[in-house]
Amino acid sequence: MEQQIIRKRLVFHGWVQGVGFRYRACHAADHFGTTGWVRNNYDGSVTMEIQGTEQQIDQVILAIERGTYVRIENMECYSMVPDPEERAFRVKS
Repeated sequence: MEQQIIRKRLVFHGWVQGVGFRYRACHAADHFGTTGWVRNNYDGSVTMEIQGTEQQIDQVILAIERGTYVRIENMECYSMVPDPEERAFRVKS
């Protein structure tokens, strides 16, 4: 049975800037075959839109949490409509 592709917007709060969060997210997203983007926000949080199966997205989040110095204290999660044209994961500035 084929798993459904979903898209989520996640906003991470905690020690998520200045600790390699975005580049760890990009590496994990590539490794687990997801697409989307990640960027720092002015308030010290990080926003990520990620697309893949539920399992792939969960694996990316777990890989980020395992990062040295990264400490996610809170995560907001919003469901979105998948983008069928998206082909990669990138870091937005």
